[in-house]
Amino acid sequence: MKKGIVILFAATLGLAACNQYKKGPGGLMYTIHKDGGKDKIKEGDIVKLNFIQKTEKDSVTVNTWDMDAPQVFPVQKKVYAGDMNDVLTLFGEGDSATFKLDLDTVAKYSGQPKPANTKDKYLVFTIKVEKVLQKGKGEADSTFQKKARDFFEKDYKANIERLKGAEAGKIKKYIADNNLKTTTTASGLQYVISKPGNAEKPVLGDTMMVNYTGKLTTKKSDGKDNVFDTSDEKIAKESGKHNPMATYGPRPITLGRAIPGFDEGLKLIGKGGKMTLIIPSNLAYGEGGMQQGGISPFSPLVFEVELSDIKKPKTAPTGTPGATIAPVTTTAPAAAGHEGHKH
Repeated sequence: MKKGIVILFAATLGLAACNQYKKGPGGLMYTIHKDGGKDKIKEGDIVKLNFIQKTEKDSVTVNTWDMDAPQVFPVQKKVYAGDMNDVLTLFGEGDSATFKLDLDTVAKYSGQPKPANTKDKYLVFTIKVEKVLQKGKGEADSTFQKKARDFFEKDYKANIERLKGAEAGKIKKYIADNNLKTTTTASGLQYVISKPGNAEKPVLGDTMMVNYTGKLTTKKSDGKDNVFDTSDEKIAKESGKHNPMATYGPRPITLGRAIPGFDEGLKLIGKGGKMTLIIPSNLAYGEGGMQQGGISPFSPLVFEVELSDIKKPKTAPTGTPGATIAPVTTTAPAAAGHEGHKH
């Protein structure tokens, strides 16, 4: 866990225990853990923010530190008292704080009902304002926009270089921490086969029925595995990734339509086989990452997989030579599948 996050959590717990929240507009509750002493954020400023979003029962729904992906956005004109844009004007660069948005107020003014089955009154955010770019007095909009573009483009490139430079170390540390004896292929894929399975191995076009859990090589802020997708319902619930609309259990993935590292790895085991894959980013989501899945640029991935079955493509009716039929899943793993969305 990063030192800054430890301090922030400690401050959050301490102040929450003392119930030192201040009341703000629109049912807002907030407390500032650290005041950076800078000017407060104004409408039109551009901010770079790290945050943890969670329910009142401490169920984390978003953590930008875990994703290594701080958010950058312009502060808009507030729509109602106590909305997100209004809240940010209470803070400045360098500030860390916790605030609670009143869900009834949000529902009333946004027109969006509260989440189904929730009994929470508040949505809780713990934030760190990393950077504020403020428009100077009398500064032309075009000048400010160019300054903002130049600054954040430079900041983005520096972050990408940092992530790129850290990748090899992340892989090495994960292998050492888990005492793994891996085999490395020519492509750079590393793997450990715990159960080879039978002699039947998948070939291009086969549909593999796969149990899997995909995670990052780095732990979450709470010290738990940083799972981004899984076919195991128990793990999904434990990691906060449960989707009530998903079908859990072995999922169909067509060989040749997954990310390259997943495809390469699964060809090494037979039906019934189990293995661990450590996939470098160039065999996964590369320099683009996958924001929706919480995968940053240059993120190496780890998969625990079990190949439970192999289904051969069915031959198409006479008259359409060469065509095959293979099932396509709507619950393909975030980084193992997305059939048709590989990199």
